[in-house]
Amino acid sequence: MRKILLVFGLILINWSALAQEDVYKGNYELAARFSPEKLKKMIFSTSVDPHWMKKSDRFWYEYETSDGKNWYLVDPVRRTKTPLFDKDKLAAEITKAVKDPFDGQHLKLDELKLMEDENTIRFKVKSTVDVLKSDWAEIKAKNKSAKDSMEKKVHTFLYNISTQQLTEIETEKDPKRLAWANIAPDSSKVVFVREYNLYWMDKENFLKAVKDEKDSTIVENQLTTDGEKDYEYGWGDRGDDNEEVEKKKKDRKRVGVLWSTDSRQFILTRTDQRKVKDLWVIHNTRDPRPTLETYKYAMPGEKEQPQTELLHYSFDSKALSKLPISTFKDQTVSLWSTTPPTNTRDDDFRPTLWLGDLNEFYFAITSRDLKKVDVLRWNIESGQKEVVIEERSNTYIDFEKLEIVGNELIWWSERDGWGHFYLYGKDGSLKRQLTSGPYHTAGAARVDSKTRRLFFTANGREKGEDPYYEHLYSISLDGGAVTLLNKGDFNHSIGINDNAGFFVNTFSRVNTTPVSVLMDRNGAKIMDLETADLSQLFAAGYKFPEPFKFKADDGITDLYGVMYKPFDFDSTRKYPLIQYVYPGPQTEAVNKAFGRGLDRTDRLAQFGFVVVTLGNRGGHPARSKWYHNYGYGDLRDYGLADKKAAIDQLADRHSFIDRNKVGIHGHSGGGFMSTAAMLVYPDVFKVAVSSSGNHENNIYNRWWSEKHHGVQERILPSGDTTFVYQIEKNPDLAKNLKGHLMLSTGDVDNNVHPAGTIRMANALIKAGKRFELVMLPGQRHGYGDMAEYFFWKMGDYFVQHLLGDNTPPPVDMVEMQREKPKDK
Repeated sequence: MRKILLVFGLILINWSALAQEDVYKGNYELAARFSPEKLKKMIFSTSVDPHWMKKSDRFWYEYETSDGKNWYLVDPVRRTKTPLFDKDKLAAEITKAVKDPFDGQHLKLDELKLMEDENTIRFKVKSTVDVLKSDWAEIKAKNKSAKDSMEKKVHTFLYNISTQQLTEIETEKDPKRLAWANIAPDSSKVVFVREYNLYWMDKENFLKAVKDEKDSTIVENQLTTDGEKDYEYGWGDRGDDNEEVEKKKKDRKRVGVLWSTDSRQFILTRTDQRKVKDLWVIHNTRDPRPTLETYKYAMPGEKEQPQTELLHYSFDSKALSKLPISTFKDQTVSLWSTTPPTNTRDDDFRPTLWLGDLNEFYFAITSRDLKKVDVLRWNIESGQKEVVIEERSNTYIDFEKLEIVGNELIWWSERDGWGHFYLYGKDGSLKRQLTSGPYHTAGAARVDSKTRRLFFTANGREKGEDPYYEHLYSISLDGGAVTLLNKGDFNHSIGINDNAGFFVNTFSRVNTTPVSVLMDRNGAKIMDLETADLSQLFAAGYKFPEPFKFKADDGITDLYGVMYKPFDFDSTRKYPLIQYVYPGPQTEAVNKAFGRGLDRTDRLAQFGFVVVTLGNRGGHPARSKWYHNYGYGDLRDYGLADKKAAIDQLADRHSFIDRNKVGIHGHSGGGFMSTAAMLVYPDVFKVAVSSSGNHENNIYNRWWSEKHHGVQERILPSGDTTFVYQIEKNPDLAKNLKGHLMLSTGDVDNNVHPAGTIRMANALIKAGKRFELVMLPGQRHGYGDMAEYFFWKMGDYFVQHLLGDNTPPPVDMVEMQREKPKDK
């Protein structure tokens, strides 16, 4: 605090005290109060997830509050909501069977499903009894040093709701162990990959594999012999280190085939990556020796790119055909499957069917620069492709899955600058534009072929609302007005049934409690279902954040953000401002509904900061194509001017914001953007924590970088097509750093490679800059079980450099230690 000393009638100024500003301690206790582990006990269910039934419009759902879990059965026609079963009686029956105590309030039923008769539920419970792992021999064979041989015994039960009869059945195998099986619609065949090649087996032999995958009597039928590493018929070994690849090389693996409805044909893509260059990460913490993970990784501008083929197989002709679909150099092939009915989600098996009929299927081909998209139909009888729809643009093209209604097609396009639906004839003739205007449709929720009505979600249509709030609408395929089905100035999420007769509507904002209601196809409310129980959260001191609107740097474009204050907020204080950023362009880090993820926003604010998230031009795609494509060709700097403009406007509005103490944090694309902000506006942004940033987008993956920044297609005099990619990088500006920067990365991040962060560090060292570098051992892109450790490191850094609290925190992260379970 400033002090003025009066000595012998003279005014003496304490200059050292004047040089100091108010220093506030970081509020670690308040931040610790809202840790992920504690939030599990304060935030329960926030939405109703309906499990629609097959024989009626009824559905069941599970919902948890501070009083425990409940399971309900809802009949929309009768407008009734009743318990699915008596949980106290069921708990008593389980106690008798398992010999462990259970009660209704604390009942935990794993993998609960309603069976075909819609009167029996199947579920699993764990007991306290230790048993040998069922696949221990297999685990030991693959890893001789494995020691954890025991697991808790799992019981599987059937429970008849009407008779209240509990029956224990044999515990099924973990479905993950049979994830290799791609099963035909009639269950007669199973297709898979072994040692890079295609195989199939019949139902009888598959059932043997379900019982024992090592059964020597299992008969497998080999379909191909030309598969090889990086040119396999499956998906390769991405994510495994070289030792794991060797151990698994003879295992059965999944292949992404799409079936015809009669189970006699399938299609798939096969990608040749043999010429694509390798990338590596080292698993430094593996025991006893570090191991190497090698994988193919196509970078922007590189000549060597994956080449994808489209294949068709017929069990009748026993012929596997490579279809001639070459259209663009380095093209991408998108296969479409049918949307499975919602009333089959509880089924153990849901087949993956191709989009089309027995004689034809639909797919899309995209040029490498993403400026050309062809929607194609393959005619199996004629063996020819037909171009149905063409999309062309001077920037990249986004598209949704094609929808088929009888002999008509519904296609989504941004060709008029906004995302809208178009109705085509099967021959590719445009019949009409179904939706239009300055708003964004997000995708087809359901198509009712009987009433010829399209149900879809959209945002930005309702005046006076945040343009990101989603609503459900419907429109006739024959044209006419759009009908809003869930009014209200909230963000809405829906769970609609197959005939679009009813839907569950959950709505909230960041500053309201989520509510779920049941509505009919006309938008009339049938009944209230649930209101989320946030009582424990508020009892702990939680306060909702505050949405706000501001202008972009152009002074015209409206942008939207959310402000998170400390829960002990004092309006007479000056608070440092931290921006949590993710620039997109595929999304923006600005929540629109109440959610669980509080670490980088609500929780970070509790140290003593005002934290804001805010959009920027070139961010979220759910606005105009102009807005979304604003950063095309300028992927480093496009969003920064808007982030800077927000600081000035917020500081002008709020006296509690200190415009001279501004921090910024982001992960992945946000890690890239937060560092860029420090280097482009070094006198504005003073502190950054940049985690796992793609600081050099020339070494990030081709698909994201070339799409959002752009790649130039050049046709040489020889007729060959080449691609040129140039982009500005963060290390180019390392000399500009003035403030405090902390970089972090996981050392086995195979998404945004650690090289991006290490190259940034290299440039800073060569420029003679002080900064911090945090390496998280054994962690992928999301930091896994070290995310909590990283949160406290980030908190320390902002507390020290924004609050000015230089008191060293204890070596022990006591806030983390409290969360660790006690040894029994």
